[in-house]
Amino acid sequence: MFLKSLTLKGFKSFADSTVMALEPGVTVVVGPNGSGKSNVVDAIAWVLGAQAPRSVRSQKMDDVIFAGTEKRPALGRAEVSLTLDNSSGVLPVEFNEVTLTRILFRSGDSEYAINGVPCRLLDLQELLSDAGVGRQQHVIVSQGQIDAVLNARPEDRRAIIEEAAGVLKYRKRKEKAERRLDATEANLLRLQDLLREVRRQLRPLERQAEAARRHEVLVVELRALQLFVMGREIAGLRTRLEAVARQRVEATSQESDLKHELARLDAAILAGEAQLAARGEQDVTDRLRRVEQLRERARGLSAVLAERKRSLERDRGQLLDAGVVANLEADAARFQAELEAVAQSLGQVAPDAEALAADEEAYGAERERVLAALAEAEEGGGGSRAAAAAAEVRSELRTTRAALERSSGELRRATARATDARARLAKLDGEADRLAVEIATGAAAVDLLADAAAAAERARLAAESAFEASTAAHQQAAAEASRWSARAEALQQALDAAHARAGAERLAGVEGVLGTLLDVVEIDAGWEPAVEAALGEALTAVVVDSPQSAQRALDELRAHATTGAVLATRGPAERMRSASFGEPVLPHVRSGRPGVSGLLEALVGGAVRVATIDAAIDAALAHPDTVVVTPEGDRFAPNGWRVGAAGGGATAAALADARANAE
Repeated sequence: MFLKSLTLKGFKSFADSTVMALEPGVTVVVGPNGSGKSNVVDAIAWVLGAQAPRSVRSQKMDDVIFAGTEKRPALGRAEVSLTLDNSSGVLPVEFNEVTLTRILFRSGDSEYAINGVPCRLLDLQELLSDAGVGRQQHVIVSQGQIDAVLNARPEDRRAIIEEAAGVLKYRKRKEKAERRLDATEANLLRLQDLLREVRRQLRPLERQAEAARRHEVLVVELRALQLFVMGREIAGLRTRLEAVARQRVEATSQESDLKHELARLDAAILAGEAQLAARGEQDVTDRLRRVEQLRERARGLSAVLAERKRSLERDRGQLLDAGVVANLEADAARFQAELEAVAQSLGQVAPDAEALAADEEAYGAERERVLAALAEAEEGGGGSRAAAAAAEVRSELRTTRAALERSSGELRRATARATDARARLAKLDGEADRLAVEIATGAAAVDLLADAAAAAERARLAAESAFEASTAAHQQAAAEASRWSARAEALQQALDAAHARAGAERLAGVEGVLGTLLDVVEIDAGWEPAVEAALGEALTAVVVDSPQSAQRALDELRAHATTGAVLATRGPAERMRSASFGEPVLPHVRSGRPGVSGLLEALVGGAVRVATIDAAIDAALAHPDTVVVTPEGDRFAPNGWRVGAAGGGATAAALADARANAE
């Protein structure tokens, strides 16, 4: 394997596309300085995958792109193609020539290609490493590297020898495998962390899954219970419907009774008005005036009772005022303190009084002694000394008397204060007792009045409740009466309309007319909707007793341009073959008129009743010549099917198609 050609375009100094053909025997490229010899070596290293700018003698990688001159503009990319002769098959590809191409744009993007096919840099390096060629191999020795090889350490020389022996690619693969193993180990550690986290979250998720399963089971059970409850409700509604049908019959009878009662009450009112008119209105006026007076008196008594209640509450509030009680208690405490102070003063003055009394007795004794001494002195001739002693004694006597008078005055004043305090205390005790009695009396009166007021309030509330209950009952009764009256009027109007449609009113006076079919038949309770559905439009037709009467009735209708249906009675008809399913309708409708039974046999002799509308549809499809009805009034007949209260008119084929689509 050897170089066959080198193509440079826009690489460093090669602005134009330059092709260097390296034929066998070419071993060196020579030229003057600056001719681009080193650029050729850099181009070979660059196209073999050099990534460091220093390996191609540049500061940055885009410096390899032609930078332009004064005469030529700069280029936008650099491209180098290296063609190798692979006739010996050193490169592991099935080509005799292998062209390696590298393109670098100024944006920094790089492209690699092998024989014009885009590839990765790794693919290029793997291809060259198998042949012992590459950017890190010893095949390219740049300037200064010879000295580095000669002065290399043993480890560096070993690396060079390994590169020459082709061991470098295996070392690279080993390093790559080790990096992959490290990455795999890190991924395993991360996977273990994730497994621990997932195991930690697994139990709550299991509980949630169990809760979800229980929820699903409960939802199914709830749906089943709802279906059961709805079935019960449907059964209850059907029972109520039957009860309403019975109530309708009862309401009809009650309506007639109410009309009779209303007529009787009207007659009674007219009679009462006549009596009042004959008697005069004075008695009623007097009673009304008396009632008004009693009402006004009751209102006055109620107002007086309310005023007395407010007055007693106000007096009670004044008696029980916390300020008044506190003042009375403060006065009592103050008077008690003054009384104790006076008693203490009396206790303090009592020893002084006793001392004064003792001094007075001693003074009297001394006076007697002094007077006796004076008398003796006078008798003995000591008059001057006696006069002096008498003067001294008189001075002491005056002083003592003044002190005694002061003490006596203080004693009298203290006694007076004590007496006054005792009187005031007694007065306060009496006032307190009186107030306590008044308070007890007022409290008892207030309790009585409160009980009376509470009883009156309860009576008022009971009366109001009774009045409201009576009013509600009256309103309910009025609403019920209005509802029944409206229903009766609606039924009567519907019946009148049916009679009018059948021409019953027009034919009422014709000889031989028995009335409408609804008037001349009796239907068992609970069978009204089924029988009415089986009879259909014939229910409102006019029944006559003979064909001659039918002819007269038809002539009457034509003469007055009135529409209607006429049915003539007939003898016992040939009993129709009863169906093998359902319950016959004929046994549940009858008439006491002659000939009507044969008419009923002709009309509903072949009609049967089934339980549900689905069963009715199946029976009608299986037996199209039989009249099939349901308890709710649905009718399926050969001349058209009627479903529901509003009727239908759907044909058998259309209904069969609809059911097939629904299934």
